[in-house]
Amino acid sequence: MNLFLLYLLLVKATLTSFSGLTSLAIVRQDFVVERQLLTDQQLTTAIAAGRLAPGPNGVYLVGVGYFLAGYPGAAMGWLALLTPAFLSIPLLGWLRRHQAHPACQRVLDSVLLASAGLSLASALPLAREAIVDARGLGLAVAAAVVLLRTRIDSFWVILGCAAIPLLYSALI
Repeated sequence: MNLFLLYLLLVKATLTSFSGLTSLAIVRQDFVVERQLLTDQQLTTAIAAGRLAPGPNGVYLVGVGYFLAGYPGAAMGWLALLTPAFLSIPLLGWLRRHQAHPACQRVLDSVLLASAGLSLASALPLAREAIVDARGLGLAVAAAVVLLRTRIDSFWVILGCAAIPLLYSALI
C-alpha cells in the first residue's frame, strides 16, 4: 500500500475522532469494508495490542499501519496519531476565545454525541466477529459490567478476559 495514502487515511480517522477508539469506525470502513486490505480479526488484534501498550487509546493505529505495510506502515500510523495533537494547539486557542458562545456549545455537544455514535457503530461489527459462543458472550457482558460499574482500568479487564479462557483450557 502507498505509504502517503495510508497516512492520509489514518490521519482522516484521527482528525475526525476525539478519543482514540472513536476513529475505529472510519478505520474499519476504509481498510476492512471498502478496500478489504485488513480483516476484522487483524483490526481486533491491533486494538488489543494498542490497549495493552502504554499511551493513548489510538495507538492501535500503529498496529493497523504495521499490518498494512510493515514497519514503514507502523511509522505512518504513529505520525497519523501525532498529527491532531500538533493541530489542536491553535484550535484550543480559538475555542478558548469562543467557548461561551451558544453556537460553539452546540457544536461541541454535537461532536460529543457523534463520537459516541461512532464508537457504538464500530464496536458492534467487531463484537459480532469476536463473540462466537455463549461463553464469549458471558465474558463480554461481565467485562462490560465491570467497566461500567467500577473504576478498574481497561488494561486489567482485558488481561482478566484473556486469563479466564487460558485457565479454563488448562483445567480441562
